Amino acid sequence: MLDYEWDLWKSGKRLVAGIDEVGRGCLFGDVVAAAVVLPEGLEIEGVNDSKKLSEKKRDELYDIIRDKAIAIGIGRADAATVDAINIKQAARLAMKRALEELSATVEPDYLLVDAEKVDSPIRQLAVIHGDALSQSIAAASIIAKVTRDRLCLQWDMDYPEYGIAVHKGYATKAHREAIVQYGASPMHRRSFLGGILNEQLELF
Repeated sequence: MLDYEWDLWKSGKRLVAGIDEVGRGCLFGDVVAAAVVLPEGLEIEGVNDSKKLSEKKRDELYDIIRDKAIAIGIGRADAATVDAINIKQAARLAMKRALEELSATVEPDYLLVDAEKVDSPIRQLAVIHGDALSQSIAAASIIAKVTRDRLCLQWDMDYPEYGIAVHKGYATKAHREAIVQYGASPMHRRSFLGGILNEQLELF
């Protein structure tokens, strides 16, 4: 998980930022990105792709990463932005915002990005499946995932009829049925709903 980082550290790039996003496939809510710079040589046991970790483990690692990191930035793009510029561009925008927040604390020397390019003059590498190959990207994945999951708990209080706290806005059967029953909320990505609003419950 540190091969990419060690190559960069050895070349003199001391401040390596990992960047990742979550919520790309959701029907509801923001896409959330994180940028994380960890100290040179630090290895955090258990850090991995956030999707491979239990909620309890993610929460534990979230606290460790926040404690150990040199700097962390969070960026978001809401459902209206997703609808306006498409999900790929919204995810890239959230990543850019996360990097901007991080850079207010420390300017990274290099970016490791999960399968994407960030709009920044800083040299960077897009790493396919980076959240499973780079500790820095995996740390960003965990920070972004826990941040978004906690936002889902808040959103669930505003829109309890959709069950956001349970499925986190993904296209589960229960979520699709709730959209059919109650219609789309202001936080739903209408460009993702397709024919859901015109479907009958028995089709699900």
